[in-house]
Amino acid sequence: MSFSYKNQSLHAESVDIADLMQSYGSPLYVYSRTDIENNWREFDSAFGQHPHLVCYAVKANSNIAVLNVLAKIGAGFDIVSVGELERVLAAGGQASNCVFSGVAKTQDEIKRGLEVGIRCFNVESAAELERIEQVSASMNMQAPISIRVNPNVDAKTHPYISTGLKENKFGVDIDDAIALYETAHQSEHINVQGLDCHIGSQLTDVSPFIDALDKVLALIAKLADRGIEIAHLDLGGGVGIRYEDEVTIDISAYISSILDKVGNLEIILEPGRAIVGNAGAFITKVEFLKQNSDKSFAIIDGAMNDLLRPAFYNAYHNVLPVRENAQGVEASWDLVGPICETGDFLAKDRQLSLSAGDYLAVMSAGAYGFTMSSNYNSRPRVAEVMVSDTAHHLIRKRETIQDLFNTEILIND
Repeated sequence: MSFSYKNQSLHAESVDIADLMQSYGSPLYVYSRTDIENNWREFDSAFGQHPHLVCYAVKANSNIAVLNVLAKIGAGFDIVSVGELERVLAAGGQASNCVFSGVAKTQDEIKRGLEVGIRCFNVESAAELERIEQVSASMNMQAPISIRVNPNVDAKTHPYISTGLKENKFGVDIDDAIALYETAHQSEHINVQGLDCHIGSQLTDVSPFIDALDKVLALIAKLADRGIEIAHLDLGGGVGIRYEDEVTIDISAYISSILDKVGNLEIILEPGRAIVGNAGAFITKVEFLKQNSDKSFAIIDGAMNDLLRPAFYNAYHNVLPVRENAQGVEASWDLVGPICETGDFLAKDRQLSLSAGDYLAVMSAGAYGFTMSSNYNSRPRVAEVMVSDTAHHLIRKRETIQDLFNTEILIND
């Protein structure tokens, strides 16, 4: 990781975060380019010469500078909307390296995907397959597809990010997949390319992945018996990161365990959090300290609209003072923001020595941080900065108050 203390000040690579706060203001997202590149390359290099494509999951962090960095080193992209597709194209990514996931693709989204030549649609229902066929027929084209199979494997993760059970909205029941593949195979406007599977996010154990792999490989064998050849297997993403004290998955060992089972079949992976999660931090300023007989509150300028994960998932993020060993009030602090919600907190019960005006780094915030942010309470969204060794670049301007209502219209009567 590229976040470390130097001369008692937290740095991102070789840049002092305190200097970034003086240049760009607070709150602020800070990303390490080196970490992003190294994390993607760890997946890519583990495959060796085996046919593969590592598609970054754009939903994790969709800033076009982040996408551009990944496009330059050869990444593919997993997208879930036409907006994400257009971001990838604007960032210099190749449509032919994009897989289009998501349960509710519109006709316009399908049409645009076909126009630019995406790699594959990951089909999530019989109704979606029918729509894709209709759109491709109207364009006199063949749509490349894989079918996302729900293997009914418990990923043992947070229920909001579990995707591989029958009770989840994603994918086609594995028992129904053969019939849907046969329908697709018979269509002159559908080109069956692969099979897709994704069971959840923030997994720290390989065994659910392998359970799902065994199930989909058995399905691929049954399809081959029916004359339906699968060119690639998309195993989705979901590899977890360390937020607190988790023992995470060894990427090389995980991919090796896949390659032991798949022969020469091309493999697609869709990591998102594992690429950008620990490559980013959210920096916030302590505005006030407030203590009563029961609780100690550090009231910060960052809030749940800036970083939703703690309020939404009760997620843990490590918190580090930007100035190491700073003198202040020692207590077990709840870090709470300005939003008018009791659920507006970024951390609870953190033993810190704090003073008003201190900067704090909420770590592991590169994934599902800015992308889930909002303007709740009419708060402008924050700036984003990327560092690379000693250089730093503003990659998103801080919104202004005027930006909040530029698209709104008064009724004049």
